[in-house]
Amino acid sequence: MKLSIIISTYNSEEWLHKVLLGYSVQSEKDFEIIIADDGSTSKTKAVIDFFQQKFLHPIQHVWHEDLGFRKCKILNQAILQSSSDYLLFTDGDCVPRKDFVETHLQYKENGFFLSGGYFKLPMSISKTISDDDIINQDCFKISWLKKQGLKTNFKLSKLTGNRYFAGFMNWITPTKRSWNGHNSSGFKNDILAINGFNELLEYGGEDREMGERLFNNGLLSKQIRYSAICVHLDHTRSYVNPEKVKFNSEVRKFNQKNKVTWITSGIDKE
Repeated sequence: MKLSIIISTYNSEEWLHKVLLGYSVQSEKDFEIIIADDGSTSKTKAVIDFFQQKFLHPIQHVWHEDLGFRKCKILNQAILQSSSDYLLFTDGDCVPRKDFVETHLQYKENGFFLSGGYFKLPMSISKTISDDDIINQDCFKISWLKKQGLKTNFKLSKLTGNRYFAGFMNWITPTKRSWNGHNSSGFKNDILAINGFNELLEYGGEDREMGERLFNNGLLSKQIRYSAICVHLDHTRSYVNPEKVKFNSEVRKFNQKNKVTWITSGIDKE
């Protein structure tokens, strides 16, 4: 097995269906999927069961009770369940292009983690995307998106299919090479070395906090936002808590200032 894909989700079964369909048509097949489920209802399990026979390796469903936003905790549990030494993290609202997994494997390198992005779609187009649009890869085509009403802007360049242009854009983009929970990958041992995700943190930069500790521990990162492509389906964020976001920011500032690598509220508590 070449890698484990950890997909976080919470009561978004319509979007998860589209995401899993995207992984079912990948050019690279030798991977496992682990669903890190932060307390969804049985509707999510039904989606997973539907796709269970469509992959080379069985889908693992890692679930805990819904006690509020505990994404970091369920991600740590998913890491412990993973079978591969290389882990790709994404969200259950990000549909991957067919070369998504292949690209992460192509760019992986000891001493680095990979930093990808997404192309955000409005709700109208998110709803419009059908199974056929994913299977045929239409939802990644600029011409198709324009026909659905998407306005032309520079961000459309993220969807380039030209690998030379993508490499050039990865090189010149001013976007930081941070750990982005919707599209990042790294070696399992590097993540375990800093005790995984910080379970004290709720929504608001909790993924980047882990990446910053990876940096503090000597890792570098590669920018692949124009190479590893996924489209982000729109949704509400009722879980956003300004006080928690502020707390997360303070933790990150402290960690950066003090070069913190290991946290006590991490994966070893699982």
